Amino acid sequence: MPSHPAVSREEWIAARKAHLAHEKEYTHARERLAEERRALPWVKVDKDYLFDGPEGKVSLDDLFKGRSQLVVQHLMFAPDWDEACKSCSFWADGFERMIPHLAARDTTMVAISRAPLEKLVAFKQRMGWTFNWLSSGGNDFNYDFGVSFTPEQIEAGGNYNFGTTPFGSEEAPGISVFYRDEAGSIFHTYSCYARGLDMMNAAYHYLDLTPLGRHEEGLPYPMDWVRLRDQYQPSPVQASCCRS
Repeated sequence: MPSHPAVSREEWIAARKAHLAHEKEYTHARERLAEERRALPWVKVDKDYLFDGPEGKVSLDDLFKGRSQLVVQHLMFAPDWDEACKSCSFWADGFERMIPHLAARDTTMVAISRAPLEKLVAFKQRMGWTFNWLSSGGNDFNYDFGVSFTPEQIEAGGNYNFGTTPFGSEEAPGISVFYRDEAGSIFHTYSCYARGLDMMNAAYHYLDLTPLGRHEEGLPYPMDWVRLRDQYQPSPVQASCCRS
């Protein structure tokens, strides 16, 4: 890290307060954006989807578990892959323990991938995850919600992130949100992709507080450093001074 200015505590407080004003501006802008997001129109989901889950075949309605809101993490895991995407797994590690807190606010969260259920179960056990993870390999759910693409779509540039972001792979990350009303009708209310997912990664936000930030400069691509949780090498220990 290059040399950085060091000042007195009083000067630091003054600089920090100036930055706090900008943080408050960002907070208010974020709150306005959240209000705008909640005001977006909805689309009724008329298509029937059946997923493979630990309890057998389940419908989209079943995934709500009696609650009115459903958050789906589109976790990249193609049918012929041996492991889930390392970056999506980074997100999954972050939301693994959120599920009870979301449930307390009438919200169910699940992960959905196209890989067969037996692969999901094995990888889930390896990672120590407990969230509900289902296979959409037998339906068009991933394609309909913009996170899986046919070879023809890839060749044409795909339609990722509402057609704004080229994506050259058959699988892509995303989050989709659904609402179920008292009559049992299901509505698609929101989806986000690409950098829109950053807001849901708590580890990123902790790194953004540090002097080095995400420390991704000079990497082939920003997330090149990310590994599956059980594949990180131990951090080198700084040797203490040798004494004769």
